[in-house]
Amino acid sequence: MARLQHVHVEAMDPDSFRQRARAAPGAPNNSSALTTSDAISRPSDGSSHEMTRRPSAIPPERQRTDTARQRRSQPTAAQSVEHSGDRGTHTRVVLADDHVLVRRGLRMLIDAQEGLEVVAEAGDVCETLRMVRVWKPGVLLLDLIMPGGSSLTAIPKLLAASPRTAIVVLTMENDPGFARAALRAGALAFVLKEDAATELLEAVRTAVEGHRYLSPQLGARIAAEPDASAQSRDGLTNRECEVLGLLALGHTSAEIAHRLTLSLRTIEGHRSRIQRKVRRKSRADLTIYARSLGLVD
Repeated sequence: MARLQHVHVEAMDPDSFRQRARAAPGAPNNSSALTTSDAISRPSDGSSHEMTRRPSAIPPERQRTDTARQRRSQPTAAQSVEHSGDRGTHTRVVLADDHVLVRRGLRMLIDAQEGLEVVAEAGDVCETLRMVRVWKPGVLLLDLIMPGGSSLTAIPKLLAASPRTAIVVLTMENDPGFARAALRAGALAFVLKEDAATELLEAVRTAVEGHRYLSPQLGARIAAEPDASAQSRDGLTNRECEVLGLLALGHTSAEIAHRLTLSLRTIEGHRSRIQRKVRRKSRADLTIYARSLGLVD
């Protein structure tokens, strides 16, 4: 096995080192033959092995240049936000529906339209309020029945958080009373989900312009029927209407009994008959119905 003979290089300045290297027998006649960064190993048996050169460290100036180049290649936060072009030409849309698949379909439909851009989604009333406060959208597509409270009673709060937002109600509820209540609360459009494929985009653009839009089939029914407040109200008596109005305002049965000087059992009986006559059971649905009758503001 060949033994390595270590060549000892005494400390000297670079110019003296180059001169001695050039003067050595058989040394190449050029100034770059040896440098102070070279570590040389020569086999003692004279065999021809390739000399090994230790690479020099990267200068600090080059490291700083490379780092700056890498930083320039990474998008800034502002560039990441501006992925969809000039926001000044887009109407921001927030989707509020408790069904993920419905939101996904609505996003595909809206984002495919020029000038419209979905910026956020919400699955309940509380999250909808938060998204509206954050984004101040031009349009809010609002499902009428969602977890976290009544969407109908939340409409004034939504408008207070973002007065310029056009609220488009998108629902499966085809009762004209719901449409009346939503429009009275401040919504600009009321569209049935079954008609969304053909009517939703028109309703959105109409609402953006500040005009009202109502699904044609609901509009025809409302035009053919007088206002429910002028009718027998599904057979409700004056006392039942009074109880319904107090329920819509959030009072409990015990509070209503105390207020009307009636027994709790009597109020529970009124409530049961109201639910049966109007075919609605939850407090949220009863509130919407009471609004449609004009029993509460």
